[in-house]
This record gives sequence, structure tokens and C-alpha cells, in this order.
Amino acid sequence: MKNTFEKIYDVVRQIPRGRVATYGQIAMLAGNPHWSQVVGYALHVNPEPGVIPCHRVLNRFGEPSSAFAFGGINEQILLLQDEGVEFADGKVDLEKYLWDGKIS
Repeated sequence: MKNTFEKIYDVVRQIPRGRVATYGQIAMLAGNPHWSQVVGYALHVNPEPGVIPCHRVLNRFGEPSSAFAFGGINEQILLLQDEGVEFADGKVDLEKYLWDGKIS
């Protein structure tokens, strides 16, 4: 049986390049809509940053994490911009870039 972090990582791995998800969305898809903070902690200790694309997870307002563990907020923004995700006033337009949550 998978632990909570493994469930979270499984979901985050599914976020396609050029799309983003919210902490709440990941929590819900991982099995518990109350895990938003747990998602944040799991991503902060991500054991495989190049494999588990934690940079694609934003807050519910479309803002990057000020505590992004792998190079800070600017690195998260750069990684997303490299995938074609645009920022306006420090936020991502969730209507345009939010992942539909379909898991393969």
C-alpha cells in the first residue's frame, strides 16, 4: 500500500508539460481534499526533482511558491516559462493553464 507522499508524487508526475495544478487539486486527486499542506511539504522534500515536476504546482491563486525548494521562486517561474507557461503580475492564468486532472 502506498503512503501519502507516494500518492502525491504519483499525481504530480501526471501533470503535463506546459500545465499547472494547485495544491488543493493534487490533494483531492491523491485521495484527501484536506491534504493541501501535506502536498506542500511532500513537494518541499521531493526526492526526484527532475522526475517529479513539483515546479508545476501553484497555490489556488496561480502564484508560485515563495518557498520553492529547488532554487527559489524565480527558478520555479523560469522552469514554467521554459514550458510555455506565461505569468502576468506574478500569477499564472489558471483558466488557461490549469491541468484537467486526467490521470493515465
